[in-house]
Amino acid sequence: MEQLQPAEPVQRPSLLLVDDEASILSSLRRLLRSEPYEVLLAESGARALEILAERPVDLVLSDARMPGMDGAALLARVRQLYPATRRILLTGYADLDTIVKAVNDGQIHQYLSKPWNDEELLLILRQALALQQAERELKRLQQRVLEHNSELKASNANLEKRVAARTAELQQTADMLDLAYEELKHSYVTATEVFSLLANLRLPANKQTNRKLIELVRAYCKSHNLDEAESRDLAMAAALYNIGKLSWSDAMLMAPADLLRHTEQARYRSYPEQSESVLLALEPMQDAARLILHHQERWDGSGFPQRLKGEAIPWGSRLLKLAVDFIELQCGLVLERHLNSDEALLFIRKYAGRLYDPELVEPFIRVCADYLSDVTLEDPTVQMLGTRELHAGMVLRRNLNADNGMLLLNAGKVLSELLVQKLIAFEAMEGAKYSVFVSVPEPANPQTREGG
Repeated sequence: MEQLQPAEPVQRPSLLLVDDEASILSSLRRLLRSEPYEVLLAESGARALEILAERPVDLVLSDARMPGMDGAALLARVRQLYPATRRILLTGYADLDTIVKAVNDGQIHQYLSKPWNDEELLLILRQALALQQAERELKRLQQRVLEHNSELKASNANLEKRVAARTAELQQTADMLDLAYEELKHSYVTATEVFSLLANLRLPANKQTNRKLIELVRAYCKSHNLDEAESRDLAMAAALYNIGKLSWSDAMLMAPADLLRHTEQARYRSYPEQSESVLLALEPMQDAARLILHHQERWDGSGFPQRLKGEAIPWGSRLLKLAVDFIELQCGLVLERHLNSDEALLFIRKYAGRLYDPELVEPFIRVCADYLSDVTLEDPTVQMLGTRELHAGMVLRRNLNADNGMLLLNAGKVLSELLVQKLIAFEAMEGAKYSVFVSVPEPANPQTREGG
């Protein structure tokens, strides 16, 4: 069999940067000076189209807000005329309508916000160009396979003795294409995670949920041996479940859901549908988009957006809700008070059968206990008690904080009667109700003590 020839040496990738602000173009050109790219500049959408008509370009990075032809319209035109060119939108505005237009009309491959992080921008450019090169190589191989098949048919006509050999060769080619397709799907997972990290830059560190959510969902998938496709969809859903919130104000993004005003509540309840609509245009994201659409449904049918009930809710959406609520309860995005991990799991256990699939709750808690070092709920020696149930000799297993975040007692503290009484008095003065995680030492064996 004739060996497939390796691809010809790849020329330097060409990048076209489009922005109506000369200072932005200068900053980008300086950033890319040491990179192996041929950099072209255009200060308008019209000039960018002229350059594209004169020569091939591998990637277009365009600002969203420009006079005349905006970024979404330019990238839609690029997609129509030069579909192989990678398209990235750069904007300093959290404008969901612009993003949706760019995704639907221009089918952009990435979205970046101003001000950008240099390392992240360079990483995204490298990944986009690497994926483009992989797609070109795949097309080259596909074309070569088609040509090779035609040669085989012509030379092996009516020769039954070579049927088995040809079948083996075709199977090898099919396996190669399957592998290439799997690599493309893996690239989508990577791209969603990069995008989620960029979107999270809008929030303070203690409100950023996506990375924790991705890791927790992956831990669950690994512990339960979920298949690769299901694990991939859950990871992408965890990365982009809150993309529909990008157009919210900063105040609304950081407010607990329970404290939102009536008008804000209506907007809050629409975010799963907005997240799904942004992602539906991307074929590899459609299963993940369906999980995102239903991740705020509740087991008893009181959720949104479609009030699905019980097993009518997709299984992946039920798991995603558990993970989202567990992380957001600790970030103060559900209740006004930030819960610790044990309190969040107790909340989830309390509402099993109402908000959550009762068959999923305990397996989820066990994964959290195995995966997170600060979860003590599965330790049989640990109890959660009210202040009036405490007594001397008990050992504090978690830091105890006041509702305002002030540290009251450190983990490891052995309680005395005086300390218990002070806690009760402080609780009454603050009008609060504290949950205290303690372990009770086993009583000493009198016979052992006497023998010693």
